[in-house]
Amino acid sequence: MRTILQAGGTLFHVAAAELGDATQWLRIARLNGIDDPMLQGVVRLVLPARDPSAGGGIAEQ
Repeated sequence: MRTILQAGGTLFHVAAAELGDATQWLRIARLNGIDDPMLQGVVRLVLPARDPSAGGGIAEQ
């Protein structure tokens, strides 16, 4: 796992850029205790390891 600073945006964008799959935003949200994928201000996020076989967040809900 690694940590990044993200200035605004969404967890969808972070998941796409960092994990290669926007639908994995929920993995980031759960790891950081976040409910809303819309980010406000500068946020420190812990990222899970890249896992192309991990399911997308939308279907898991």
